[in-house]
Amino acid sequence: MHPSRHRLTLLAATTAATVAAGTLGTVVASAAAVGCRVDYQITNQWQGGFGANVTVTNLGDPVNGWALTWSYAAGQQVTQAWNAVVTQSGAQVTARNVDHNVAIATNGSASFGFNGSWAGSNPVPGSFALNGTTCTGAPPTDEPTTPPPTTPPPTTPPPTSAGVVQMEDLDRGLISVRSGSGNLVSWRLLGTETSGVAFNIYRGSTRVNASPIAGATNYLDSGAAAGSAYTVRAVVGGAEQAASAPALQFGAGYLDVPLQVPAGGSTPSGESYSYSASDASVGDLNGDGSYEIVLKWEPSNAKDNSQSGYTGNVYVDAYTLTGTRLWRVDLGRNIRAGAHYTQFQVYDYDGDGRAEVAMKTADGTRSGTGQLIGSSSADYRNSSGYVLSGPEYLTMFNGQTGAIASTVNYDPPRGTVSSWGDSYGNRVDRFLAGTAYLDGQRPSLIMARGYYTRAVIAAWDFRNGTLTKRWTFDSNSSGNGAAAGQGNHQLSVADVDADGRQEIVYGAATIDDNGRLLHSTGNGHGDAMHVGDLDPGRAGLEVFKVDEDASKPSSYFADARTGQVLWSTPASGDNGRGVSADIWAGSPGAESWSSAVAGLANTRGQNVGRKPSSANFLAWWDGDAVRELLDGTKIDKYGTGGETRLLDGSGVASNNGTKSTPALSGDILGDWREEVIWRTTDSRALRIYSTPTPTSTRIYTLMHDPQYRVAIAWQNTAYNQPPHPGFFIGNGMGTPPTPDIHLR
Repeated sequence: MHPSRHRLTLLAATTAATVAAGTLGTVVASAAAVGCRVDYQITNQWQGGFGANVTVTNLGDPVNGWALTWSYAAGQQVTQAWNAVVTQSGAQVTARNVDHNVAIATNGSASFGFNGSWAGSNPVPGSFALNGTTCTGAPPTDEPTTPPPTTPPPTTPPPTSAGVVQMEDLDRGLISVRSGSGNLVSWRLLGTETSGVAFNIYRGSTRVNASPIAGATNYLDSGAAAGSAYTVRAVVGGAEQAASAPALQFGAGYLDVPLQVPAGGSTPSGESYSYSASDASVGDLNGDGSYEIVLKWEPSNAKDNSQSGYTGNVYVDAYTLTGTRLWRVDLGRNIRAGAHYTQFQVYDYDGDGRAEVAMKTADGTRSGTGQLIGSSSADYRNSSGYVLSGPEYLTMFNGQTGAIASTVNYDPPRGTVSSWGDSYGNRVDRFLAGTAYLDGQRPSLIMARGYYTRAVIAAWDFRNGTLTKRWTFDSNSSGNGAAAGQGNHQLSVADVDADGRQEIVYGAATIDDNGRLLHSTGNGHGDAMHVGDLDPGRAGLEVFKVDEDASKPSSYFADARTGQVLWSTPASGDNGRGVSADIWAGSPGAESWSSAVAGLANTRGQNVGRKPSSANFLAWWDGDAVRELLDGTKIDKYGTGGETRLLDGSGVASNNGTKSTPALSGDILGDWREEVIWRTTDSRALRIYSTPTPTSTRIYTLMHDPQYRVAIAWQNTAYNQPPHPGFFIGNGMGTPPTPDIHLR
């Protein structure tokens, strides 16, 4: 077993913990017996009630139809169940299968959940029985159900260093993309494997490479049949390691992840609405080393904050890459739908190897296991559809089950609506969210409110099942006034002062890791911003930002550590789009361009040629280290005389109206190049595209670069922006620095 994979197993005698005000506790137990094992998890508790998840694993012969029985010793009563039919007679409880989980194969499992009532103590059951057989966790003794292993254990060599920053323990992310008459097979190089690791590729049981691959982590298997099965094996010190999981097949250049579209509805004013798949993020929700997708569903009547009107409920789902839906959260009527309202973060905040999901919640929110937050009947919508009263919460959800892990009052609170800049509800509900390594070791959750006038940012830690506040930054507080009115429609996170701890780049202002103002350019609000090593010829990171204040520069390029503006372009009103990246090998470092400025600027602000035809997203797609242009449902290669089309997405649509952004783009599979995820036009699937082009450039997975990884987490925040790593990737790049990380 992979050393960092986790399964919760405590003694059956474990009892429930007392729940502190504002937090939700977690208790886990396992009981097992001949032929079966049961994992019983109390996911949360409240006064007089609790929620639980149960997983039964069949260690004997396959069963087709099952009943799990147990007894409650302290008078607990089951009140509501899902994924099983649960009945109770006195202390005796019986859970029977439903249609979709009727069969359990040998070593297979079935899961279900329920809510219950309790008073006093809440001990877990002492034993369980599956179809009358008491579960002990051991298979039948007459014959083994699994053969002994024939390959040496670890599929990944041990880390080369015990680094400081906690990162995900990912698998190889192996994929096979149809490329002409062959298959491009690519896989992850981990951030702990920057040297000394080579690889062998197997098609079925046949090794296809003549000698171990020590360069870029991809291989073009020319002439191979479409649909060929591949695995990869690391070679360390001349010894071949165990095989990876089989490659995901991109037979037509993409992989479809089936979705379950929510049913539409109608508003109190009688307006009908339907749903479209919107922004997505990824995280290892179950600790198996592969990513799952977390997806937001937007109703067709979603609103910008400046627009009045009711909206449908917002839903957030979790899916495996094979299309199994793990859970659905219904945010309820008291969370308005729109790009500025729900910013969700997916990250392993507590370091247990499984990602959590965090978002703002309200009365009427229901978790992925059916738990209710607050009152189900509360309706705080006014006649204009705004929600300007009532409680506001921040909830951390269990990423594997969708159950509530911890709920606290949302900070920053709403307070007086008009104090944020208007009285009708536009500026008070401008939210941003992110994730940052504020202590340089473990991730913290960032939740923010306001940027046109007052700006408030709260940092939270999730440890031992509880959300606790690390600090709050308020532009109204003494010494912070220079941050007022400086926020963008998104934020960025980077270690701008090279002290090993990340800062919050909040538009034109930057907040230090300790919650204090680091600096502000004073150039005000804007719609787009890029932070990275944009000029590798100078030390540190840079910021390129566009502005919409007619009295300020239309765009500027600044030192990220000090805020010193290195060059800028003249004021020209609202400059709505801007991009900075190395898209052309003809000039060193990044090129920068924007909607309101002619030409393409080099790192010194000099015009070096034709402006690209789009100013939106970016993707590393072809074989070189220069980045490509991602816009709408296409990818283009920049050229001085015009663009070359590299990909036209088929049967897909972009998100967020005129912003035309993908559901997600990032290095989520294969080698270091980036995948692009769009929704299909009917929203019945997410379509993941990956490059069919070989590369000779070897870079470890960008998801093991801390700046890039948190950028994937904040990508869905308001006006989506593309991710940048903390080091330069582009023409003439040097060897990427070894990240100071350890894997959990």
